[in-house]
Amino acid sequence: QVQLVESGGGLVQPGGSLRLSCAASGFTVYYYAIGWFRQAPGKEREGVSCISSSDGSTYYADSVKGRFTISRDNAKNTVYLEMNSLKPEDTAVYYCGRIHIGACDRDRSYDYWGQGTQVTVSS
Repeated sequence: QVQLVESGGGLVQPGGSLRLSCAASGFTVYYYAIGWFRQAPGKEREGVSCISSSDGSTYYADSVKGRFTISRDNAKNTVYLEMNSLKPEDTAVYYCGRIHIGACDRDRSYDYWGQGTQVTVSS
């Protein structure tokens, strides 16, 4: 049974940090590209970051470059998103998804998603 479970969200002050986790079961993350997306009310889903299968190459949206870091712990079968210098515009529900067709750099086609975790950045 394939499952992705996000956790680690919460309420933080601007400039604060959070680490989100995407715990996978039913498959091995090493063999799949995993992406992080976010969606705020009234806005379309936005791709945030992605980590490639095998070699673990990383990709970031321009809006988060230099602030967010995606990583993978193969032993824990978990992908993380470290978020620093958070801004109010980062407020959204964050989702992780498995890329079934394509890769981080082309034809990103997702077949499974988690339930999402809420991140709120506010003073």
